[in-house]
Amino acid sequence: AREPEVRAAGVPSGTNLLGLLNHLTSVERSLFLGERVDDWPATFHAAPEDGVAEVVARYREAVAEANGVLDTCADLGARVPRPHPEDSAPSARWALTHMIEETGRHAGHADILRELIDGSTGR
Repeated sequence: AREPEVRAAGVPSGTNLLGLLNHLTSVERSLFLGERVDDWPATFHAAPEDGVAEVVARYREAVAEANGVLDTCADLGARVPRPHPEDSAPSARWALTHMIEETGRHAGHADILRELIDGSTGR
């Protein structure tokens, strides 16, 4: 899908493809890199000046950085490292499980939105 379809809200909540990927980027950065998110609902909206290439690049960068952090975790029961040690952190196991759940849920949303845009299905 391309602009403006990636910003098209196919459901009353306003959810759109670009916003989903922007949100998943925030989740990766929060869980694995310890970045604080003050307004989770806002993460579902990409900035108007952000195009598809920028949002995709940020997502891939976040995943690569998260993978780098996870490469240092020898024990899945250990807490994910934080840039500020005083910040609470989940175990690597919990963070990975949550990220799988989060990605799967939003991939399903993306499949539905994509079908509404152009009839493509995720089969």
